[in-house]
Parts: sequence; C-alpha cells; structure tokens
Amino acid sequence: MRFLVIFPLVLSIISCEPIPKKPNVVFILVDDLGWADLGYMGSTFYETPELDKFSKQSVNFTNAYSSGSVCSPSRAAILTGRHPVRLQITDWIPGMVSQGKSLSTPGIANELALEEVTLAERLRQNGYKTFFAGKWHLGDTTFYPEDQGFDTNVGGHDKGSPPGGYYTPYKNPKLDDGPEGEYLTDRLTNESLQFLDNIGEDPFMLYLSFYTVHTPIQANKQYIEKFEGKLDTLKGKEPRTRAEGAGITRLEQNDPAYASMVYAMDQNVGRIIKKLKDRGLFEHTIIVFTSDNGGLSTLDKNRKNPGPTSVLPLRGGKGWLYEGGIRVPLLYKPLYYKGGAKVVDAPVIGHDFFPTILSQMELALPEDLAGDGIDFTHALNHPEQMQERDLVWHYPHYHGSGWAPGSAIRSGKWKLIEFYETGKVELYDLKEDIGESNDISELLPKKTEALRELLHAQLDSMNASYTTPAN
Repeated sequence: MRFLVIFPLVLSIISCEPIPKKPNVVFILVDDLGWADLGYMGSTFYETPELDKFSKQSVNFTNAYSSGSVCSPSRAAILTGRHPVRLQITDWIPGMVSQGKSLSTPGIANELALEEVTLAERLRQNGYKTFFAGKWHLGDTTFYPEDQGFDTNVGGHDKGSPPGGYYTPYKNPKLDDGPEGEYLTDRLTNESLQFLDNIGEDPFMLYLSFYTVHTPIQANKQYIEKFEGKLDTLKGKEPRTRAEGAGITRLEQNDPAYASMVYAMDQNVGRIIKKLKDRGLFEHTIIVFTSDNGGLSTLDKNRKNPGPTSVLPLRGGKGWLYEGGIRVPLLYKPLYYKGGAKVVDAPVIGHDFFPTILSQMELALPEDLAGDGIDFTHALNHPEQMQERDLVWHYPHYHGSGWAPGSAIRSGKWKLIEFYETGKVELYDLKEDIGESNDISELLPKKTEALRELLHAQLDSMNASYTTPAN
C-alpha cells in the first residue's frame, strides 16, 4: 500500500513534472435573487456588468432550480446533496406558525444535523482550507458553519436576514462592526478577498453567501442616485401588479433601492473574479454563481404591496412552487474552461452541486450517502445527453408570500402542482407555457393523475411529512 501512495511522487520527480495542484472552489450564493434579475438574463432596469462579462466565461444554465422555494431547505440541499425532505428541513428555520389556518403543518428540524456530511467537511478531509462568509440560517449555536466543516466563519449565524440591516452596526454575533458607513456586501467581500490573499498554496473552498438581496430592502448609498435617475426616465413609476391566490405579484422591475443592491452585489462579484485572475487562480478554480430561491415578487395581500422585484415571464416568486419561486440563475465555470459563452437548457437542481463538484475534483462521494443529486458534469459538454429524471418540491407550509401548502413535480416538459388546502392540481407544459398561464389538467386527466401518483410516490420514498386538518 505504501508503494502505491508514494509511486506518483517518485514518478513525478523522475520525469521532472510538478505534482498537480488540487483544484479550488468558489461558491457564490445570493439570497432571493430572481431568475430575471440580471442583465444577461434580460433585465434592463437592473445593471450587472460584471456578471454579464462572467456569463461569457462560463456556462449559463437556464433551467436551474433551487431545491426549495425558500432559503433554509435549498441551502441545506446545496451543502449535502440531499433533498430537503430527507433532511426534514422543508421550511425556513424556524418557519411560519400556521395558527388560524385550515391545515396544520408538519414540524421541521431547526438545524442541519451534525450527522450530515457537508461539502465543506468532505473537502476539509482532503486537505482543503474552507472559508464561509455571510448568511447561514441552518441552525443556532453549535450548528454554525464552523461546526459543519468550515475552518472560518464570518457572519454566519441563525438569522435569515441581517439583524442590523446592511450598514454597520450589524448586530451580528459572528461579525464585528466596521467603520461608520460600511456596507455589509462590501464587508463580506473584503473578508473573502483577505482569505484569498492569505491562502498561500493550499487548496481551498470559498463559500460567499451574500445576505443581499433579502429584505430589508435598503438602498446602497453609493448607487441609489444612479437608479433613481433611471426611474425618472420611465413612463410609469408605479409597478403593475396582479393577484396570485392570497398574494399580490409585482410585474415590473422599477425599484431603485433593489436595483442599487443588485448592482452592489454585481460589483463585488467582479472583485472576487478579478482577485482570482490577479492571483493566477481563475483557471484552476470551479466558480459557481446562483441564488437560493426565486426572487421576492409576491407577498400576502394583507401587506398591501408586492415584493420588490419582478421575475416575469415566470409566475409567482419566492415561497411559491410556480417557476418564479424555484427557477434561479446559475453560472457555472468548470476547471480550465475555454468554451466561452454557453447556454445549457438541461434542468439541474441545487442538490446536484454536491456530487458534481466532488466529481470534478476527483473525490469520491461519502460512503453510504443517500444522496439525491446527480453529477451534471457531462451536461457541460453534452447537454442533450443529460440524464432524465423527475424533479420534486415539497412545501407543506404557509408562507408570507400568500403560498398555502402544496408540492410540485417536473417531469420532462410537464409540471404539476398540487395544493393541499383545496385538493386542486394544475398541469402545465413548460415547453409551450413557461409562464404557467394555461392549466391543462382537465384536458389531460390521465397525464395529470399519473404525475400526481408519481409525485406522491417520490415523496413517500423519502418519508415526507404532510399537512393534517386543523383542529
């Protein structure tokens, strides 16, 4: 066994070839960023020049999905490669109380269990330095990032939104306050850049999890005038809206404060990419840019106003299992990528990152892992050969967006949503109707019933918990 371990080293010395360095990972996760919130995805009011540039250096997945329509489930799935149902985290932690509703909702785990193997733990086992900055929202003390495989944690704790807002003082137990006027998104990026400056020759994973653009929608003071001026050039300043169940949805992107937050995020992503290039790390690093769920376009009617962004042509937004709540932007740069701007339409989902990244780093999956994601490496070059599978979402909870408990399945071009309060199901052909405006369940009753049965079978196989009638 000893000979097998040292043989590559001896061979390398004899041939005078350097031992290959381990590849690195930079994972950038934005909170509540909508599928249509970026310039390269068609936004004209928001501006994202750095990400537009990066989209020409990476693969753009147009059918990328989050594992849940809210944050904690999707974040847990990214880190473990396991479906939120298996993790018993099907709502944001600790979730919304269902008192006064017609259904009682199931309980959830209030943290990501320490028994789960995270991507950070798997990499650290193989000699990687692991760094986390930003939003965590997967448990309180003793369940923080440093308890889940990260050597360093800057700003990650149990809260889902920045308790002090986006300007210091942050009121964050894992982040010291900065000088007056410091902006949280800048600060998290500064900490990440410092990590890259000090990493030396060690392989690393940098997990930058921005709090932005989660509420509170708090304008970036440096950029707000730019977008207020842009708003003045538009004909209509008030957003158009439409009803969505118990919610109201925004149909236009014209919020200057939100735009300034998106722009600040974009500029900071540009700083990370520039640092990687300046340090000669860009080619040798897997870079992922995505969102934890759909954009906040829909809010309960009792709040009187819609969310701050629009995700048209998609329907609904964060919290909903329509496409607007679960379809997310995804830019993925593999190692040594030379393909230029590339668009892949094959569906991928959040729990695919775990096996895909480990595969590209030539690291085995943990033994006995009941994983749900697939390695989509092959789709980077041959998307037409992407393994077909059914994608399932389970959100048996109420949400402040007006969503009521339900589940959904996508099978090829077909998308079925089941609503538990009414027992109603809706069927859509996403190839012809990306906006899910034409329910064809009554036209195709056999297809509808087959997908409903498949949805239940998938959920039952993961021991899903369901709603029950309220007392």
